[in-house]
Amino acid sequence: MNWDTVKGNWKQMTGKIKEEWGDLTDDDLTEAAGERDQLVGKIQAKYGVAKDEAEKQVDNFMAKHN
Repeated sequence: MNWDTVKGNWKQMTGKIKEEWGDLTDDDLTEAAGERDQLVGKIQAKYGVAKDEAEKQVDNFMAKHN
């Protein structure tokens, strides 16, 4: 699965994203609106991790749901 697929199915993916990152709110996901960089930023803010770590988590999430 590539990010275009996630973006196209954003509403369906939000449940899986919330399972992975439970501290993200519906508002966070609405603001991210399927944009990878926005999601990475939200993860950084909520979990206090560096951008590299947040990107790694998103990449791992993508690999797991491929």
